[in-house]
Amino acid sequence: MDYDVIVIGGGASGMMAAGRAAERGRRVLLLEKNAALGAKLKITGGGRCNVTNAEEDEQVLLSHYGEAKPFLHSPFSQFGVKKTFSFFESHDLPLVVQAHKRAFPKTERAIDVFRALENYMARGGVEVRAKANVERIVSRNGRIDAVVVDHKNITASSFILATGGKSHPETGSTGDGFSWLTTLGHAVKEPTPTIVPLAVQDEWVKKLSGISLSNIRISFFLEETRKIVLKGDILCTHFGLSGPLILNIAGKISDLLHEGIVTARIDVYPQENIGSLNKRITTVFDAHKNKTLRNVWSNIAPVGTAYALLSLLENIDPHTKVHSITKDERRQIVNLLKALPVTITGLMGYDRAVVADGGLSLHEIDTRTMRSKRYANLYVTGDLLHISRPSGGYSLQLCWTTGYVAGSNA
Repeated sequence: MDYDVIVIGGGASGMMAAGRAAERGRRVLLLEKNAALGAKLKITGGGRCNVTNAEEDEQVLLSHYGEAKPFLHSPFSQFGVKKTFSFFESHDLPLVVQAHKRAFPKTERAIDVFRALENYMARGGVEVRAKANVERIVSRNGRIDAVVVDHKNITASSFILATGGKSHPETGSTGDGFSWLTTLGHAVKEPTPTIVPLAVQDEWVKKLSGISLSNIRISFFLEETRKIVLKGDILCTHFGLSGPLILNIAGKISDLLHEGIVTARIDVYPQENIGSLNKRITTVFDAHKNKTLRNVWSNIAPVGTAYALLSLLENIDPHTKVHSITKDERRQIVNLLKALPVTITGLMGYDRAVVADGGLSLHEIDTRTMRSKRYANLYVTGDLLHISRPSGGYSLQLCWTTGYVAGSNA
């Protein structure tokens, strides 16, 4: 059957693109290789779905997209943050703004974001075909003629490629779109996981799996030279370090790892200098003179960390009575809490990545319409584009924007 628009990929940008094209009266077919749409969308933000970032200053907002900023003024002027808020509110899903201007659905349920998009498509009569594995794309004379599904050609006037990148491959994002774009002659940068947790070798971190360290300062060193200092919260996991603070710096850590050994030091009391922390510990010891170090350690270390951090003390028996702790030993305790040692072994893979960079060069896309400059009826959206960005709502906003613009022009 012949369609006006075929959208390949039923994720965030694909659903937005299909819904918008159908809203314009186009006959739209959405092809999804999974059994159901929106697999990645349903798990984003830990199931809460960070829909966008509520930065009102567009210049500031676009600065978070790095070198892509000059290319994004036109698409964001067509569908930016304000229109994202309006879109979901018009689908009975108001958004709320939380820390760092991150916007979530008021229900804090990613499934509700998915349902809003599902309803949007249903209103326009989008035909959805799940378990539809696109085998190849047929092109001729600078146009896309058809897509091949189950050895049969399906034709359309326009095609929107919205298959996503390589992060979370278990959701179906396995890089198919990159392969097709390369075959079609487009320049595609090989993706690498960038917004991703860090793997470490330290057992004390892994022992604290699930524990957050709040209001800490973490310093990263390349061959003992301090390179990066950050303040905020981090999450310890069974493989290393995670949380927004870590995710957003992973790309730079990756660059350092190519140059040499990367270590880190975590100061769990950055608001106190060595002298004041030493005084506080002395006060704790004076109040519990006849207790062992093991028994008072929870009064010194951050909540939930006592067991793991105690094992880092060298040459101090945890069963020693605190009145017997020497001045030098107390200094060792202070120094430990001001510089917990970590050795970074690498970045976690695509399965842990929030975003993988790489993709189609923006020089090969007319971002006013999201149309390929090589193929007059091919449009590309979302994670298939080579656009770096941090976590915090920027990725989904990019999906809404590029999906809407492609759907408006296909």
